[in-house]
Amino acid sequence: MGEVVQLPRGGLHSQADKQAYGDQNFVLRGELPDSGPKDGRVTWPVGKSLTRPLVGADESYKTLASTHNNKKPHLTVTGAKRGEMTLVTSRGPATVPAWLFTLHGYASPLKQAAAIPSKPPRPPIRPARGIPGYPLNRLVQIAADGRSVTVIALHGACDGGSAVDVLETHGSVVLSGSTKDHKDSGNCTKQAKMQAVTVKLDRPVGDRVLLDARTGQPVPYKGLRGLSASGS
Repeated sequence: MGEVVQLPRGGLHSQADKQAYGDQNFVLRGELPDSGPKDGRVTWPVGKSLTRPLVGADESYKTLASTHNNKKPHLTVTGAKRGEMTLVTSRGPATVPAWLFTLHGYASPLKQAAAIPSKPPRPPIRPARGIPGYPLNRLVQIAADGRSVTVIALHGACDGGSAVDVLETHGSVVLSGSTKDHKDSGNCTKQAKMQAVTVKLDRPVGDRVLLDARTGQPVPYKGLRGLSASGS
């Protein structure tokens, strides 16, 4: 569930580099290593582990860089090597194999997880039917202590914004998006608006799965970029 790409220590240096990362504009100025081992081990602090297939450096780079325009703001990759990174998973923080990409001008690497995720377990709930609101757009952040999650919820142009209710069970955290009071004035459009909503939990997420009440499926994950969160 965690961000599969981790920026160099201290973040990106300039607005141009941030734009390049957002545009996925990378230029390769070096050699990438051969694929290496086909499998790698994912481990948890409690001693549990599992073996997962790995993607090679070239395939990993292709998912990281969708464009290669050196006339626009870009990040330059000068090499890569195998390493590890800590990633938030549905079972808690895990150490996973990663590709460490060297960026021109940066002392520490950009890391991308190399392990292919396991197939999610079958959700324990069915999709909700006949209730107002929209499915959640995505999960963007889990607090370091696990006691809150931030999701992108949708709402219309003529309501008071998004709200997210939560139902916690032993094995899951079920989130249900809704909209606040409808506004009678203003120019209403059919296009949904996105809003970051932070939901506080009674206890840390831990190894519980985050589910969307409307779809009955795990909330899709994608990191937070350029959105401010509101409390819930």
